[in-house]
Amino acid sequence: MMEIRSAYFLESDSTNTEKTLEVAKKRAGELGIKTIVVASTSGETGLKAVKAFANHEVVVVTHTTGLLAPDIQELTPQNRAKILEEGGIILTATHAFGGVGRAVRRKLNTYQVDEIIAHTLRIFGQGTKVACEIALMAADAGLIRTDEEIISIGGTARGADTALVVKPAHTHDFFELRIKEVLCKPR
Repeated sequence: MMEIRSAYFLESDSTNTEKTLEVAKKRAGELGIKTIVVASTSGETGLKAVKAFANHEVVVVTHTTGLLAPDIQELTPQNRAKILEEGGIILTATHAFGGVGRAVRRKLNTYQVDEIIAHTLRIFGQGTKVACEIALMAADAGLIRTDEEIISIGGTARGADTALVVKPAHTHDFFELRIKEVLCKPR
């Protein structure tokens, strides 16, 4: 048996970002995890993560271009430049749980498997869904390995409030993804 500490936030907002990064960094050190994947919309959380995990490989996963409006990328050019300058890797790709299936829902008003999976993961919280999704996306892009545990960090709206130790998988092998530990999440 192994006992580890988990932190549960009373609120799900951006005020949890620093604590989430702190909890994740501590556990990464304990487990010898070298790779961190973090969701970031504007790049603020991604930049904080790259700075907090200076001795790790950090993959910052953005929203897909066009999510907010056609051809709009929410990651600011300033934050993009700073993340890259600090040694971070940026991934912008189709969301694993919201690609063609979302188009089918919007056009035909019926849900597809990818969005059903997303809704199911949300029963553990939005950040849990995001952390699983970005791990899939980073694996699909070849930016992380599927045979090494990572820490995946997501959030509910802005900032980060969820950190998981994950054994990643490719999207086509989704059911091989494993959440090994819940380090923190909103209660």
